[in-house]
Amino acid sequence: MAAAARLLPVAAKRLTARARRLSTSTSTSPPATAVLYDQHGPPDKVLRVAELPAAEIGERDVCVRMLAAPINPSDLNRVEGVYPVRPPLPAAVAGYEGVGQVHALGAAVDSRLLSPGDWVIPSPPSLGTWQTYIVNPATAWHRVRSDVPPQYAATVTVNPLTALRMLRDFINLAPGDTLVQNGATSIVGQCVIQLAKLHGLHTINIIRDRPGSQEAKDKLKQLGADHVFTESQLDIKNIKSLLGALPEPALGLNCVGGNAASVVLKFLRQGGTMVTYGGMSKKPVTVSTSSFIFKFRKKKPCMEV
Repeated sequence: MAAAARLLPVAAKRLTARARRLSTSTSTSPPATAVLYDQHGPPDKVLRVAELPAAEIGERDVCVRMLAAPINPSDLNRVEGVYPVRPPLPAAVAGYEGVGQVHALGAAVDSRLLSPGDWVIPSPPSLGTWQTYIVNPATAWHRVRSDVPPQYAATVTVNPLTALRMLRDFINLAPGDTLVQNGATSIVGQCVIQLAKLHGLHTINIIRDRPGSQEAKDKLKQLGADHVFTESQLDIKNIKSLLGALPEPALGLNCVGGNAASVVLKFLRQGGTMVTYGGMSKKPVTVSTSSFIFKFRKKKPCMEV
């Protein structure tokens, strides 16, 4: 592992040098290999690998050779047909984010902004990253550093920024405040822990009961988590006794739904805010009567009838 990490920058430099020798006048991309689907369904049933013909590179286009693209839960949801934003069928290429290397430029693309060999990410993220070559307008690509591991560059857009926006956009958190989240082992959850630690915030983290849960707890603690609990550990009456000296959470983050969302609600202080950004259990968010009446901040007085 360490040897591979040391070789990565050398390999990246060689790839960059080779790419810079490529002509900027290429009119078509190389043929691409893609993972696509013609109908919605289980990914292991409907995904297929296919060869795509060369694509024309317009004068303001950039052809990018993809280096890495992640498999996010939302990618699989799109294939299943349950995600609201999805590409048209048939022959939909899967994938939503990733990192690639500029292969060729259209004639009108300013080489001061992008050059062959540059590493780029689709910005904003765009559908169809699970293929070896992509041709898009130059404005659809954002240059990134090439001295970072490609798996980091490939995943910088969706999950880390989701974590950052949730910590900033809904309530004003101050150093010393606490937040609670389920799905803490997800990439978003791990980003939340690290960003919270950086800003002096405390985190209560909930994970599923599964083999290896202790190892998962240890990893999250190393990232900066204050407390990590499995769902079964929270099956108690006085759940807030587990907070110890930490203040009651002002913010809750829910990506699971079902009972896991209810547990987040139990931790929240009166007037707290819960943000739902996923539903991996595919179960609805349920709110207890006591939480609905007494815990949530009311915008207008209730009227008895």
